[in-house]
Amino acid sequence: MPAQIACSLVLPLLLPTSSPFGSSNTHTVAGRPTKFWKVATSFSRFNPKTVRLRHSVRISDGFRKGKCQAAGEGARTGGEGSVIYQGMYGPWSIDAADVREVILYRYGLVTASASLIIAGSAAFLPDGVFKDFIRAYMDILYAVGAGGLGLSLALIHIYVTPIKRTLQAFWVLGAIGSLVTYLTLAQPAGESLTQYVINQPTAVWFVGPLFAALTGLVFKEGLCYGKLEAGVLTFLIPTVLLGHLTGLANDNVKISLLAVWMLFFMIFASRKFTQPIKDDIGDKSVFMFNSLPEEEKKALVMRLEQLREKLE
Repeated sequence: MPAQIACSLVLPLLLPTSSPFGSSNTHTVAGRPTKFWKVATSFSRFNPKTVRLRHSVRISDGFRKGKCQAAGEGARTGGEGSVIYQGMYGPWSIDAADVREVILYRYGLVTASASLIIAGSAAFLPDGVFKDFIRAYMDILYAVGAGGLGLSLALIHIYVTPIKRTLQAFWVLGAIGSLVTYLTLAQPAGESLTQYVINQPTAVWFVGPLFAALTGLVFKEGLCYGKLEAGVLTFLIPTVLLGHLTGLANDNVKISLLAVWMLFFMIFASRKFTQPIKDDIGDKSVFMFNSLPEEEKKALVMRLEQLREKLE
């Protein structure tokens, strides 16, 4: 059984090196295109969230185009009509749990975007009932938006676990900082959290990690899919916060930057629903491999090296 799994889980020595955020775009060995290899085998494995797979693994010549999207060039239809994709460590398919996670990930981004747009609109509305209504529920909007971001960060697919955990840690620090600031500083001053941060720029230190997590998320999206709006947000979000913290940006500049932030965040969140589901999943075979215990990974590496030597 380990030998069967070893044949199906292809090492980076035989397949492309993966980027932290998505599948790679080349097939190389020691910096060169690989020879043609065909390893015919089957395996039944190993992630309880996934269906059992039985397929052959093919490693071919040349270079593949793509960024962080799932490798789909070798896609084919499985026995039950499901599409099978060739991943870095073997074939994989999309199941109902994958679709549910991606949809929730995208809805989390929509929630965060909608909350920001509604709350931020108060800066542009004339004085009146509607503006007063938004201000009265500003903290609720902030909490809902933070919750949506937290949901997306919990479901985001990033190959390197420490990077994912770092973004999640930033979110936790920002959420705790926001709560502490609200209870100990904003409430005693008779202000909402957002109004307190506006009036006291140093409070950015407490809520800032939350927006650092958001910046990391849009950076990942921009790096993987080359989206203009994600790239703009990557620089815009810290610019707004640092401009407010340091006092280098006056009110007119901050309001203008806020308007751009709202616009591009809306575009960013809405365009997520134009992508195929597989793009947000990435290369599922990498996550399956990463779920193995370290000892089993090492054993597989050794077996694959032996197989490679025999094939040569």
